[in-house]
Amino acid sequence: MGNEWYEQAVKKLEAEKKSAQYDRYAGVMKDRVCETVEFFCQQDAEFAQSVVQGGTFEDCMKNVAKDARSFGDGHGIPDLEAFRRAVQFYFPGADVKFHMTVNLCASVEEEDPEQVSETTSKILSLDDFL
Repeated sequence: MGNEWYEQAVKKLEAEKKSAQYDRYAGVMKDRVCETVEFFCQQDAEFAQSVVQGGTFEDCMKNVAKDARSFGDGHGIPDLEAFRRAVQFYFPGADVKFHMTVNLCASVEEEDPEQVSETTSKILSLDDFL
């Protein structure tokens, strides 16, 4: 039933996203958060089920946007933290991990992919920046 949970979750999220009332912070983040939660639902049927059976997207966004004005250094909530809060709203105890690499040879690869040898990626942890 994994695919069915995903389809139900997407229908629920999209319907609730349209009908919800948002403060200015949640209103700015709602589309990206909804898109990401849908992506997570596609990845994991158990998470999709928790979205279907869980609270409303409006309440999720209230949870995501709480403390937005004063979060961190006052510049708002980073995407990763917004996604983490949304996931934890639907599935308490869950977390979001983010992996990012830098490709120092990207422009060379675009010009001539055959001339580029294997390079070692640099791995950065966003946790170091939070």
